[in-house]
Amino acid sequence: MIDQTLALAIKGYAWLPDLRREAGGGPVRLRVMGQPALGICGTDAAAFFYADGNLERHTALPHPVVSSLFGKGAVHTLDGEAHRARKALFVALLLGDGIGEVAKLTGEAFDRAAESWRGGPPVTLFDESARAIARGVTRWTGVPLAEGAVDGLAADMIALVDGFATAGPRHWRALAARRRRERWLAGLISGVRAEQVEAAPESALATVARFEDEGGLLDARTAAVEMLNIIRPTTAVAWFVAYAAHALDRQPRLRAALRAGDDEFTAAFVHEVRRFYPFAPFLGGRAARDLTFRGEEVPRGTLVLLDVYGQNHDRALWARPYEFRPERFVGRSIGEFELIPQGGGDPRTGHRCPGEKITVAVLGTLVQRLARLDYYVPPQDLSIGLSRVPARVTSGFQLVVP
Repeated sequence: MIDQTLALAIKGYAWLPDLRREAGGGPVRLRVMGQPALGICGTDAAAFFYADGNLERHTALPHPVVSSLFGKGAVHTLDGEAHRARKALFVALLLGDGIGEVAKLTGEAFDRAAESWRGGPPVTLFDESARAIARGVTRWTGVPLAEGAVDGLAADMIALVDGFATAGPRHWRALAARRRRERWLAGLISGVRAEQVEAAPESALATVARFEDEGGLLDARTAAVEMLNIIRPTTAVAWFVAYAAHALDRQPRLRAALRAGDDEFTAAFVHEVRRFYPFAPFLGGRAARDLTFRGEEVPRGTLVLLDVYGQNHDRALWARPYEFRPERFVGRSIGEFELIPQGGGDPRTGHRCPGEKITVAVLGTLVQRLARLDYYVPPQDLSIGLSRVPARVTSGFQLVVP
C-alpha cells in the first residue's frame, strides 16, 4: 500500500474525500506518515470517533501539531481521567456566562478599528479582525496587554494556527511564536501566584493560575499552554470573518438580514460559514482497543481519520453542499455529530472544542457589524486554495471604507 503523506501535502482538503470517493464512499484503508490508517466519514463515523474509550489522542497527534498548535502537555493531548479533569477547567471558562461578554468586547474593539479605517487606504479584514479579537479576548481573560503589544500578539496567534500543518517557514514562525507567548504567559501566571500581577479572582488568568489537577497546581509553562488554548482559538475566528466577507461579496442579498440584526439568520449564516469554508481537513485518533466500524476491523493502534471537510460537504447530510445557503440552518436543530468543524459530541465531556460557542458568538457579532459597514472591495485575489492547510482567502479580504 502506497504511503499517502506526499499526496496529503499536495491535495490538502481534497485528499481524504477523494480517497473515500475512489473506495465507493465507505471507510478507506490507507497508509500515512508510515502508519496504517482508516479514513471514515458520516454521523455514525463521528459518533464512533468520539465514543468514550474507542480512541486515544495522546499518541495520535503528530509532533508538529502539538509543538505548534496545541503545546506540550495541553488538554488536547490527554485521555481518560486526566483529560476529564483538565477539561473541567475549559468547561467552566468557555461554556459559562462569559460568552456574551467576550463577544461584546470584541465587537467594541472592531467598532473602534472600523472608525479608523474611514477615508483611509485599503485595510486587510483578516488582520484587522485578528487584532480586534486579540483585544477583546485578552480583556475578557484578564491578561494585561498594552495597546502597543496588540499587533504582536495577534500576529503570533495567527502564526500558531497558520503553521501547524506544514513544514518550512510557516512552521518555524509558529514555533517561535509559541516560545515567545509561553514565556510571556508563564511569567504572568507566576506573577499572579506571587501576588505581583493583579488578576480579578473570576478572570480566566486567575482561574488558570490557581487550577489544580491530580498533581496540584499546573507548572507555570503548562498553565501558559492552556491560557494560549483560550486566546489562540478565539483569535483564529479571523479566518471565518474573512470567509464571511467572501460570502457576502458573492451574495450581497444576505446582508439585509444581518444588517437588521436578525439573530436567527445570523446564527444560520455563522453555521453555514463554518460548514462551507475549509478549516480543519480531518481529525485523528488512535484505536485504544480492537474495534469494528461498519464491518471493518480496526485493530488496536490503528490511526483513525475523521474526514471533517468531507462530512461538512456530504450530500447525504446537506442538500447542494457546495452552495453557500444559510437558509439550510434556519429553524433546524443540529445533531451533535452532524456539523463538526470543531469536533463532535458533548463539549463538556469529550474532545469537542468547548470554545465552539464563543466562536459562534464572536463571529455572529462581527458579521452583523461587517454587514452594517459601508465599504467597497478593490481588485484583489479572493481565491481560496484547497491545497493550503489551513486555507484562507489569499488577499486576506481587503476593503476600503470611504
